[in-house]
Amino acid sequence: MRYLAGDISGSNARCIEMLRAFQEAIIDYSTPPGKVLVRDLTAKISSYVSFFSECRPLSISMGNAIRFVKSCVAKLPLSHTESEAKAALCSDINQFINEKIILADKVIVGHAASKVRDGDVLLTYGSSCVVEMILLYAHDLGKQFRVVVVDSRPKFESRALLRRLVARGLSCTYTHINAVSYVMHEVTRVFLGASSILCNGTAYAKVGTACV
Repeated sequence: MRYLAGDISGSNARCIEMLRAFQEAIIDYSTPPGKVLVRDLTAKISSYVSFFSECRPLSISMGNAIRFVKSCVAKLPLSHTESEAKAALCSDINQFINEKIILADKVIVGHAASKVRDGDVLLTYGSSCVVEMILLYAHDLGKQFRVVVVDSRPKFESRALLRRLVARGLSCTYTHINAVSYVMHEVTRVFLGASSILCNGTAYAKVGTACV
């Protein structure tokens, strides 16, 4: 329901919250009489995914995470008790979150921040949690730069990002996407968030990214 209301947004946040919800469901789960845990729990997860899809279409990262959880359920040894199986699944989900999302973000942030130079004018579009981490990390390193935050209708997501950056002491300029061609001449680097990168190098991202 928080997906439907828009309270949870962003590919990473939506994926993590979905996995946490799976963990809660797994903890509360008990195998019905005459059922096999592996088959019954897989069916339950599929019904949860259907409900998520009705609230809002799944992101690429959510689809990958769902396949991971289902594969973990399918690989559970039959010798496991129900409590052992539930503990193993919750542990696997925690490992997925830490390695595939949190640690991966840290690696991206460290690599991207090394590209920032003193005097740069950085432009970002929309609101990406990883791009925000990059900007804040580069600022904490003492690098001197300015940020151009580009926004668009209908949600104006960048306004919240702008407030957070300014609160941390970054020098920022705010503009709408229809004026991006006017500000681009002073920009030295562009940082964009993406839900995924396809095999041909195309970024799957927020509408308007191609324009930027």
